[in-house]
Amino acid sequence: MGGPDVVIVGAGPAGACAGLVLARAGARVRILDRATFPRDKLCGDTVNPGALARLRALGVADEIETRGLRVEGMMLTGERGAAVEGRYPDGVSGRAILRRDLDWILLQQAVAAGCEVEEGAAVRGPLLDDERGSRRVTGVAVGGRRIAVSALIVIAADGRHSTLSFGLGLARHPPHPRRWAIGAYFENFRPAAAAALGEMHVRRGRYIGVAPLPGGLTNVCVVRSSGPADPELADPRALLARELARDPVLRDRAAGARLLTPPVVLGPLAVDPLPSTVDGLLLAGDAAGFIDPMTGDGLRFAVRGGELAAAAALDVLAHGWDGAHARLAAARRREFAGKWRFNRTLRALVGSARALDAATIGARVVPAVFRAVIAHAGDCNAAC
Repeated sequence: MGGPDVVIVGAGPAGACAGLVLARAGARVRILDRATFPRDKLCGDTVNPGALARLRALGVADEIETRGLRVEGMMLTGERGAAVEGRYPDGVSGRAILRRDLDWILLQQAVAAGCEVEEGAAVRGPLLDDERGSRRVTGVAVGGRRIAVSALIVIAADGRHSTLSFGLGLARHPPHPRRWAIGAYFENFRPAAAAALGEMHVRRGRYIGVAPLPGGLTNVCVVRSSGPADPELADPRALLARELARDPVLRDRAAGARLLTPPVVLGPLAVDPLPSTVDGLLLAGDAAGFIDPMTGDGLRFAVRGGELAAAAALDVLAHGWDGAHARLAAARRREFAGKWRFNRTLRALVGSARALDAATIGARVVPAVFRAVIAHAGDCNAAC
């Protein structure tokens, strides 16, 4: 039968969705991941309405909708006590589900479609052909013995610290913003008065996301400007405890909560893709660029980005590499550019306590504007 047509590095949502699309189209696909699934991963654990719509279109949403908690909108609070709630329009909703469970569901669907999955397979770097004066990826080297796995196409879906995209100089962490995420799961975290809403609590230099989850768990994630030498990151448990204890909105709700998992620290979060391209390689998911997902849209970027990478791979298999990178870049711009601009605007807004309070007061006075923002943040246009 021969080797795979496509090797996908990374079995998260971008890699699993790319593999699913490719295998259904008849391609031979092998997915490699250093982890063994199901596995835990720091995430906001929220599938927004736009992401859920894409998963429905792929025919893989049923179990996610059954197991996840319904999310009907967002609650936002500001530094000086301003608070506002917004519901998604037209009855659309998202789901809150453990990332561990979401990834496992999607990977099982990829296997059912015909993908071969190899877990515990750490990719060490690309296989390169430099004979024609330009680099071309011909596969990947796996494990300590650097076993060669050849393929016509490699899709890098291996996250924000992608071995392939960083190793080939196709991505970088920008100097600004430099944000780190500290997250963990709690039990007995008292729920908010507003049911079925995601929560974003924006404070000076940081924000705190709170997501109630199935089984009585609550995901709490602090995202703050920081750096690798920040002494507070050395004790993330104490950092989380301080953030919750000093927060006027969250401290009473967290008072009786019990930390269930050791906090996880990730950073720097932002990843900028660079314009250079290498034939043989396509990027998907966070490996293709990442902005810390304050609006909860990271999973839609992953799912839809995986679909776009799969479509590009099928185009390459049919017609070759000429123009393939430019077409994929154009498709990603059409799909994501407006949302990228929106997210950057929000991040600039939350950098100013005065601007944030003015915005929340304005949302109370003109609630239709805030509802439109919530709908755009949730990618509801893709769900309707």
